[in-house]
Amino acid sequence: MSKMKIAVTGAAGRMGRELVRTIHGREDCAVAGAIEQEGSIALGQDIGLLAGLGKLGVLITDDPLELFAKVDAVLDFTVPKATVEFAGLAANARIVHVYGTTGLKPEDEAKIAAAARHATIITAGNMSLGVNLLTALTRKVAAALDPDYDIEILEMHHRHKVDAPSGTALMLGRAAAEGRAAKLESVSVRVRDGHTGPRRRGDIGFATLRGGSNVGEHSVIFAADGEQIELTHRATDRGIFARGAVKAALWGRGKAP
Repeated sequence: MSKMKIAVTGAAGRMGRELVRTIHGREDCAVAGAIEQEGSIALGQDIGLLAGLGKLGVLITDDPLELFAKVDAVLDFTVPKATVEFAGLAANARIVHVYGTTGLKPEDEAKIAAAARHATIITAGNMSLGVNLLTALTRKVAAALDPDYDIEILEMHHRHKVDAPSGTALMLGRAAAEGRAAKLESVSVRVRDGHTGPRRRGDIGFATLRGGSNVGEHSVIFAADGEQIELTHRATDRGIFARGAVKAALWGRGKAP
C-alpha cells in the first residue's frame, strides 16, 4: 500500500510541529500538507524547516479546501471553530479526520457528528495510548466498586492551557460514570467553594491545577473509609499524543464513515 498522505492543521504550533516530526519519522505515511490560520506569520514557510527537519517542500497554507482534495487524512489539534470547519471539509473530501481539539460545545459536536456520516472521523479526549488504557481501567474499577468509594479526578497542565477540566479529565469522568451506569452530567462536581456541605454519595469530583510546563498529569482517586486507590498517568513528552494521532489516522484508512 502506498504511503498515507497526511495534512497537519495548526502546523506551526507546538503540537503541529510534533505531528510533522512524527509523520516524517515513519515509513508508512508522509507529510503532504500544512495549514495555519489566515494572517499567520508562518504562511508560505516550509513546514520542514519550522519542525527542525530541513526542507520538505511542503509550504504552509491557509486554504484547507484545496489541500484536503489532495490528501488521505488530516490531523487536527486546533480550536473548536476550526475543527468544526475541518470536519465539514473532510466530509466533502471523504478523507480521514483525526482531531484532539478540546473545549467543544454540544452544538459543535452535533455538527461534527453530522460530518461523520460522510467522513471517517476519529477523536479522543487524549490521543495517548496509555491514557486510553487508563480510561478502560477507570471504567472497570468504577464498575467493581460500589458508591461507598468516592471518585475524584485530579488533573494538572501547563499555564497556557485555556480550558478546564481538561478533555482527558472529562473522558475519565465519563468512563467512571459509565462504570456505575450513571450520566456524568448528573453526578459531576466541577467547583467547590465556600460552605458546600458534605459530599453527596455517588458524585464524581474534578480538581484542576495549572502551572509551569506540565505536559499533562491525570489521577483517578477511589476513596473509601480506611483505604484509597489511585490510577495515574503522567505525560512527560508531547510526542505521545502525536504518535497516537498518527496511529489513529493509519487505522482509519479505508474505514467507513
